[in-house]
Amino acid sequence: MKRKGTGPDGLVIVDKPEGITSHGVVAKLRWLAGTRKVGHAGTLDPMATGVLVLGVERATRLLGHLMLTNKTYEATIRLGQTTITDDREGEVTASVPADGLDPEAIGTAIEALTGEIMQVPSKVSAIKIDGKRSYARVREGEDFELAARPTTVHSFTVHERRSATAEDGTPVTDLDVTVECSSGTYIRALARDLGAALGVGGHLTALRRTKVGPYGLEHARTLEQLEEKLEVLPIADAAAAAFPRWDLDEDQARLISTGMKLPAPGLGVDGPIAVFAPDGRFLARVEEKGASAKPVAVFVG
Repeated sequence: MKRKGTGPDGLVIVDKPEGITSHGVVAKLRWLAGTRKVGHAGTLDPMATGVLVLGVERATRLLGHLMLTNKTYEATIRLGQTTITDDREGEVTASVPADGLDPEAIGTAIEALTGEIMQVPSKVSAIKIDGKRSYARVREGEDFELAARPTTVHSFTVHERRSATAEDGTPVTDLDVTVECSSGTYIRALARDLGAALGVGGHLTALRRTKVGPYGLEHARTLEQLEEKLEVLPIADAAAAAFPRWDLDEDQARLISTGMKLPAPGLGVDGPIAVFAPDGRFLARVEEKGASAKPVAVFVG
């Protein structure tokens, strides 16, 4: 049964529960909004929870233009065990007692994983190799290597350090951490690399994304809440929150809607600008190039 949409096109900020894929959330929202035009920005693994940004109708085109590059995560890293997936859902491949780790050594290893780093993604990521997802190759038992990629870890903070005992009896150390990073950073890979640097192995046991760009948990709604009331952030509000704003007169709005350049507004902005009609409609995303403002993406017509 298809449900009729209850809101305008725009963004829906979901607090994704554990145990469902990002695609599963998209499928749910398609039913709730009564449209196939739903997409998401920034995949979360089934084990992970937290902020997932989705676009509905015209806003699906806006997703790729939003400044969603900075993300914040809360995670628990277990030191002392290595798994095939770099998280708790994979088979344990090695166990090393890790209850007596030196806090200073942990801090030094974390410092080395902070800033601009080269990171080898987890093999169970969605990265494509010759058109085939990396995780699919792992499932089929293929032996392969992924190339390191540049990424930025803005901060990597330990909030709590606990001694624990793994299911196989290995004494381990659990770290509750907060990571602020750029898009393309794999928190599972940080856990793996931290454990490797300390010589004991490591993997992720919990992951919650608390912020994507300007959108935090305070903006997010659970699937249950969205079933009760589908809250959609209108596309104009989403654009105004993400970019500097430029309000046009009627003549300017008509020109920009057809993809024409306009004289630059002189906002002194190095980057995208959101352009609005006199009635408040979001028209386009433009960039200043010298004396002109050139449309990069037009969202009307």
